[in-house]
Parts: sequence; structure tokens; C-alpha cells
Amino acid sequence: MTKTPAEVELMAEAGRLLARVFTHLDSLTMAGMSTLEINDRVEAYITDELKARPASKGQYDYGFVLNSSINAVVCHGVPSADEVLRDGDIVNLDITLEKDGFIADSSKTYLIGAVSPAARRLVQTTYEAMWRGILAVKPGARLGDIGHAIERHARRAGYSIVREYCGHGIGREMHEAPQVLHFGKPGTGLVLKEGMTFTIEPMLNQGRRMVETLEDGWTVVTADGKLSAQFEHTVAVTRDGVRVLTLRPDEVRGGMRRAA
Repeated sequence: MTKTPAEVELMAEAGRLLARVFTHLDSLTMAGMSTLEINDRVEAYITDELKARPASKGQYDYGFVLNSSINAVVCHGVPSADEVLRDGDIVNLDITLEKDGFIADSSKTYLIGAVSPAARRLVQTTYEAMWRGILAVKPGARLGDIGHAIERHARRAGYSIVREYCGHGIGREMHEAPQVLHFGKPGTGLVLKEGMTFTIEPMLNQGRRMVETLEDGWTVVTADGKLSAQFEHTVAVTRDGVRVLTLRPDEVRGGMRRAA
């Protein structure tokens, strides 16, 4: 469950490369692009430019390098040539990358063109909620402290937290122990120790928290058809706090810069 300092550094390198993938995506004008085109560009960038491996491809027989979750899609959206991003959409792009045997996992919700104030507020609040969870990480804290910090921020803004999906330990495998819930009670759950590595990836819904899985067996949507947003980082517990292994150059610690 815990990693050695050398292993954390290998994960940090994978995280640094994954951050470059999102910087590359930031440079694209995604309106008018299909999610399959975005998937293919990301795959080429990871393999050709970064000389790394897209860790999601082939995992659980999944055939793509990312999930693309648009508007009311909560998570696990499958890229498609028929799914074209339009002005006003929000889309979460969830990407994993493996380098030298270790995996990093991160996601970002993008605003496509002229997005409504309500959608922009949801996205910004989701980003802030993720950071509330990250800033609760330190040795001696508990997993419940992370979930509580996220849930409190979401509820204060009038949003619900998806409970069916959670963060997870990560390292040589994409999914390791522990599970990191995005709701909870402070002072409960596993005690955090230096060297633990895991993801924090809250999903906030505009409406009710209930979700449904579509017939493809992958795509998860809000049951009421309202918008959902998500952000994710891979983090490591350090001697005196937390290190965000997938931090992007456009970000500041605490998440108060604009989300997209």
C-alpha cells in the first residue's frame, strides 16, 4: 500500500508526463472535434511524444486511452466518432499514463465555448471540492477527513456527491487499496501514512446524486439528466502533508485559480 521514496519519484515522473498531456489538450480548440478524435490525439501524444503507455487501453478490455464524459455523463464515457463536442458543452477527460512500471491518473472538466453560468459554477465548485479533499491529506489524518471536506464544500454550494464511484490507491496497478470515498465523517476510516499514494476524484451533480449505467455497460449518467462534473489528481502522503503528483503548470495549490 505504501511506496518507497524511490517509487514515489517514479510515480511523480508519470504524473509529470500526464500533466503534459493536459497542457497539450489545453491548446486544442475542441468545439467541433469528436471524442474519438481527441482520444486518438492523446494516444499519439502519449506514445510518440512522451514515450509512455496509455494505461487505460486494454484495462478491463477497454479499447480507448481515455474516458470522455459530456454534460449529464458522470463518468466512463466512451469515445465515439459520432459524439462531437458543441459550444456550451462541458466534458470530463479522464486519462491514465504508465511510465517505468508506475501509473498516474488524472482528469479535468473542460468548458467548450460559451458555457452557461450554471455549468461554469458547477465545474468550478467541483474543482474546489477536489482541492478541499487534497488539502485534508497528511500523516495521521483519516480517509473520512478527505470525504468530509469534499462533501461539505459540495453541499454548501447546493450540489450532491456521487457515491457509487470513488478514488483509489494507485501505483504499479491502476486500482489498489484503499478506496477513497468523497463523503464521510471526520476522524473515521483508515489512518494516512507517509508513502501512501491514491487518487481523489469527486463527481458533483447539479441535481440528485443517483446515477444509471447505460446499455454499453460503461457510460454512467445522472438519473435526472442534470449536469455532472469531475476533477481528479493522484497524490502522495508526505512526511508533513501531501504532494500532488499530477499537478499541472496552470494550477496553484488550493485550487482557487479558474478550473478551465
